[in-house]
Amino acid sequence: MNKNFKYKKIKGIVRIQVKSGEANPAPPIGPVLGSRGVNLMDFCKKFNLETSKEGSLEKGTLVTVVITIYEDKTFDFIVKSPPTSYLIKKYTKSEKGCQQPKKQPLLYITAEDVEVIAKIKSKDLTAITLNSAIKTVQGTASSMGFSIR
Repeated sequence: MNKNFKYKKIKGIVRIQVKSGEANPAPPIGPVLGSRGVNLMDFCKKFNLETSKEGSLEKGTLVTVVITIYEDKTFDFIVKSPPTSYLIKKYTKSEKGCQQPKKQPLLYITAEDVEVIAKIKSKDLTAITLNSAIKTVQGTASSMGFSIR
């Protein structure tokens, strides 16, 4: 290991949800990162470049970003997969879940769609097997008022 290598001190870790390829200094990014001294335009350029790479996410997909901010005002970030609820709404072409999910689940999602969502989310879930990831997605779908077909 290089003896001249120095670890950076972490000032904070921030999680925000941003649409891929559409980051700008406006809320929610501006207030959160600006108050910590991060160069907003630098973050926005790097984030938009990262999320608009070919084969990456389609533009406008909501993703969670985990940003590590260091004391010297530099940062690193990790782009996570889209939230499960976002993917469920996308695959069912629904704008929102049911108002009273336990009383009257009126919305439906196919088992195949649940499996696809579980595969997308598997890298960010704590589930070890695909079957347990599917159960996690089913639980989210159920809480949103979706029945599995």
